[in-house]
Amino acid sequence: MPPLKSLAAPVWRLLHDAFSSYFVLIRLMVPALIVVKLLDMVGGTALLAGLLEPVMTLVGLPAEVGIVWAAAMLTSIYTGLAVFADLSLDAPLSVAQVSVLGTMILVAHALPVEGAVAKATGVSWRATLLIRVGGALVIGALLNSYYGLTGSLQETSTMLWRPEATDPSLATWAVTQLRALAMVFVIILSLMTLLRILKALGIERLMHAVLAPLLRLIGIGPQASNVTIIGITLGLSIGAGMLIREARSGQLTRRDIFLTMAFLGLCHSVIEDTLLILLMGADLNAILWTRLAFAIIVTALLARVGRLAPAPQP
Repeated sequence: MPPLKSLAAPVWRLLHDAFSSYFVLIRLMVPALIVVKLLDMVGGTALLAGLLEPVMTLVGLPAEVGIVWAAAMLTSIYTGLAVFADLSLDAPLSVAQVSVLGTMILVAHALPVEGAVAKATGVSWRATLLIRVGGALVIGALLNSYYGLTGSLQETSTMLWRPEATDPSLATWAVTQLRALAMVFVIILSLMTLLRILKALGIERLMHAVLAPLLRLIGIGPQASNVTIIGITLGLSIGAGMLIREARSGQLTRRDIFLTMAFLGLCHSVIEDTLLILLMGADLNAILWTRLAFAIIVTALLARVGRLAPAPQP
């Protein structure tokens, strides 16, 4: 019996921490999801697409493509993919153009939900939109200039996968969101379990040592290394959920939080999201390596321009 009692305490703490992080995210994500759905139902996506039409020409894309980025920014990458698959254009896009569009989607998508999560960590909506939407436009323009100067990737792109048509009813939408929210808890619990195992085995200390040079370069303290790894691999919402908990524990400074969220805003979920955009027919070098390098450079610049990052509170 004593071994069972000794095991019960850490299991209980694990479940308590997982539920605490989960409910923080739920309180943020559910209202945001409902607002996004309402906006979409009253034509918010089409309105945003109209505003984006002039911007598309600046990054070498047809004006009609603005609806794809608008759908991704307001809802998700999956919605952007569905809109892209149904989009009728006078001329097919080149691999270069799809790479520009895909990279912009990866940098700026699901902004109502992910922006609300970032706000809970202490990063303002203005900073989030400036970093993510502004960052998407900058990297899109840079890629477009590069492809124009080098003449590379001008062949016609081929979409490798087309999403199946889904039932647009509110009931189907609600069930889909509930399933996704349930999966969020499974992911959080799995991650916290894994982190405790890694800490017990001493691997967490090794990860800190390996990441230290990169984190030092972009101005993020070693205490944020676990959160950064989680956000890069699994997504900003999951990473930020754990970041909120770490912040409330007092283990992270406001500077670390700001820079971590800036970096993750520009580059997160590099496995799932990158694969999705790759299916559009984009170039891997643009949507993964260029995006990662861009995130490192921008975060490093933010770290060195102190007036752009909030100062730690006493």
